[in-house]
Amino acid sequence: MERKIKVFQIGCGKMSKYTMRYVYEHGAQIVGAVDINPDIIGKDIANVMDTEDKGIIIDNVDNLESLLETTKPDIAIVTTMSLLNDVKDVLLTCAKCGINAITTCEEAFFASNSNISAFKDIDAMAKTTNCTIVGSGYQDFAWGNLVALMAGTSHKITKIKGSSSYNVEDYGIALAQAHGAGLTLEEFEKEVASIDNISPEERAKQIEEGTFIPSYMWNVVGWLADKLGLHITSMTQKCLALTDKEDLTSSTLNMTIKAGDATGMSAVVTAQTEENIEIEAECIGKVYNKDEFDKNEWSIIGEPNTTLILNRPQTVELTCANIVNRIPDVINAKAGFISTSQLKEATYPLKDLNEYIK
Repeated sequence: MERKIKVFQIGCGKMSKYTMRYVYEHGAQIVGAVDINPDIIGKDIANVMDTEDKGIIIDNVDNLESLLETTKPDIAIVTTMSLLNDVKDVLLTCAKCGINAITTCEEAFFASNSNISAFKDIDAMAKTTNCTIVGSGYQDFAWGNLVALMAGTSHKITKIKGSSSYNVEDYGIALAQAHGAGLTLEEFEKEVASIDNISPEERAKQIEEGTFIPSYMWNVVGWLADKLGLHITSMTQKCLALTDKEDLTSSTLNMTIKAGDATGMSAVVTAQTEENIEIEAECIGKVYNKDEFDKNEWSIIGEPNTTLILNRPQTVELTCANIVNRIPDVINAKAGFISTSQLKEATYPLKDLNEYIK
């Protein structure tokens, strides 16, 4: 492609500060932006990016469809919510307009194993208008391709075990609330943990209807199985409240979390496969105390036993860089709601992004 790639930013919160800057610095351009926050609607995106004015005014998300039709971007970046039902309308709007989209929505990473109804709707629309919808971000690298590369160096695998922790303060109020941060233990049990006290048959029905609420690792386990060619026979999910011995201040929730109340949660997903390889993956999302930091640890158990640990990864920046670096992959991909398990690994763009478009 000879011209610059045109990008539309959907969601102008904490993540977009990086995605928009990375877009410009990789030779592409922002042609529009929307949000729901009245405090930033009507302002230049420079107010989010902390740069000089870009001449792009943040509009109301209610005007998304008309804006997409007017600006005709090559791709939209969606950095808003974590559950597919919460971003479904936006992704459908992009698909309806024939606009490719890449989103940080964690469930979109492998939505076909958690929300079949929404997945099918978005997939069908994208195929009709010949565009591509993809979920990506930190998990694409640290919970997905990194693990797959480790598996590729193994002689025999009996189990894949992973754990990743992140500070919910870095990702906005929606994610913090989804992790139960700030709830009492009684509230957490009722509003978060109890959701998983169901039979496999009930869970399958929820997945088919689109009412199941997956932890991030539910979709990651599905992604890993797809990437490695494994066939899942059963999956379980359990969410546990995490607490701290001291009161913690959450700027994102604008509250003090009392000692003993939920600072977040640990969600453990376990899958059995036809190939007798078990996958157990845990994500720990919470408001950190002063001594805690992000950590990503994955082990391949078999021959040889291999463990890889990443301490203090810059999760936000890695997420946003992955999203932007994936832009050519999305534009070049086949139409539909695609998992990155079906794409090549993300690569570092030495040239402007438009030079990688086929």
